[in-house]
Amino acid sequence: MAASGHTFPFYAGPKPTFPMDTTLAIIITIFLTALVTFIIILPGIRGKMRLFWLLRVVTSLFIGAVTLAVNFSSEWSVGQVNTNTSYKAFSSQWISANIGLQVGLGGVNITLTGTPVQQLDETINYNEKFTWRLGENYAEEYESALKKGLPDPVLYLAEKFTPTSPCGLHGQYRLAGHYTSAILWVAFLCWLLANVMLFMPVLVYGGHMLLATGIFQLFGLLFFSMATSLAPLCPLRLGTATLYIHHGPAFWITLTTGLLCVLLGLAMVVAHRMQPHRLKAFFNQSVGENRGLEWTPEEGGLLSPHYQSTDKSPEPQDIPLSEACSEQEHPRMPGRVPDSAL
Repeated sequence: MAASGHTFPFYAGPKPTFPMDTTLAIIITIFLTALVTFIIILPGIRGKMRLFWLLRVVTSLFIGAVTLAVNFSSEWSVGQVNTNTSYKAFSSQWISANIGLQVGLGGVNITLTGTPVQQLDETINYNEKFTWRLGENYAEEYESALKKGLPDPVLYLAEKFTPTSPCGLHGQYRLAGHYTSAILWVAFLCWLLANVMLFMPVLVYGGHMLLATGIFQLFGLLFFSMATSLAPLCPLRLGTATLYIHHGPAFWITLTTGLLCVLLGLAMVVAHRMQPHRLKAFFNQSVGENRGLEWTPEEGGLLSPHYQSTDKSPEPQDIPLSEACSEQEHPRMPGRVPDSAL
């Protein structure tokens, strides 16, 4: 090792760098495949319903993809800084690098990219992930990183999120990640139920479930913000600069999607009260379907009997009592001659 010119410790293994998390890539691929499939069958729909149908499909797939993808995203809290910092332990050599920190619901992702990439006769390009999801042990992953001999900036940031760190970042971000992830799974379930109900003649309940999807998303964001702000932010000093953490793209896109779901859900509820026929037409449902089972407050329910007012009832026919009685006592037989004719 010394003959090769390396300074202990060194990272002898490969340096994998992935442009995107494989889980996110799979989720995006699945939803894009579904979108392409719906677009292929789009020419089979006639008239204006083609545009309405496309709008509904694109909006629904966007909401579902965002709700599921942000659960696995590592960009809920992010930070990035360009600095001059030490590269290896027990070495006085410094490098110029771009250091990035992405905190997700299930762990942290740390990137180290040299500027330029080739420095000290090495390729400085690292992308390391440390997880604390259920079944994963963050302390063991950090210990494994120490044995590998990862660069100093990566180990420094990873150490700040260990359970024994005085910063307390592990406790607050792990707690926020677990409960926010559970809330987002409930929101995803509400999205599935909303799609099922919107394809059935119960549009108002589909609007309620869409409204619940947005409320759960916003509630998850509120819990994440509160949990991550319980303790004061620990300063992250890397060489000559300080790394600051702020809300990332996953947080803001979840906020946008949650507000969109709330607005759409409220719009459907209001449209059901004000313009139910137009709402049914937008969802390609017959406006005359189940007209006899429409609920109105005056009737008191779905299956209440419909009584007809007296002004709309047919006029009674005035029949003389003597004639009616005579017809009942002596019913006319076909072909019989009246007695007066005899």
